[in-house]
Amino acid sequence: MTEFGHLRGQVRLPTGQLVVDWLDFYVPVGALNQAGLAYWDGRPFFRSEVMDEWLAAIGAETFKSASFSLGVIGFEVSGCTDASTLAGKLPQTRDIGYLLPQGDVLHYGAANT
Repeated sequence: MTEFGHLRGQVRLPTGQLVVDWLDFYVPVGALNQAGLAYWDGRPFFRSEVMDEWLAAIGAETFKSASFSLGVIGFEVSGCTDASTLAGKLPQTRDIGYLLPQGDVLHYGAANT
């Protein structure tokens, strides 16, 4: 961990090209407990609209300086889908949040189920 710095990661593909594959940012459930943040309402997955909006804001701010093809927000969402599967369109029914760029504009589709 670096304090007041940047942590960057890349992977070199067999072709020799450097790419960023997937970046995970999460807040442990224990930390949510300590903070007194309600995050479970009986649905199958933990959810907090407050946390979702906060994470979406972090993603939107990040997109300004480091564009990405897809962001997903929710409980245990790492690797759950990819940008090519969505083909540039937000699902109508969403059990997780999506940050999906269309050109230079980032669209946020909050979880709605």
